Amino acid sequence: MKKGFQRSDRVAEQVRRDLADLIRSELKDPRVGMISLTAVELTPDYAHAKVFFTTLDAEHLDEIQRGLKRAAGFLRRELGRRIHIHTLPELH
Repeated sequence: MKKGFQRSDRVAEQVRRDLADLIRSELKDPRVGMISLTAVELTPDYAHAKVFFTTLDAEHLDEIQRGLKRAAGFLRRELGRRIHIHTLPELH
């Protein structure tokens, strides 16, 4: 395995952990209830992060997605305060 893949995996895992903590403790949007972040896929240049999540409340999935999209800027800013990497990824 190449070194680049290992670092990318570590950064993606750190982003997942920090986002999960931010959503649990800081996010006040009532649409986003109990969700679990399952994975984060980063582009090789760390410019974009695709965040995957699950929820037990499947009938409100659209509301949860709207709440997360609305909070993406806040989450990205707070993530930047926790993780110090050259390019902070845009969250999708």
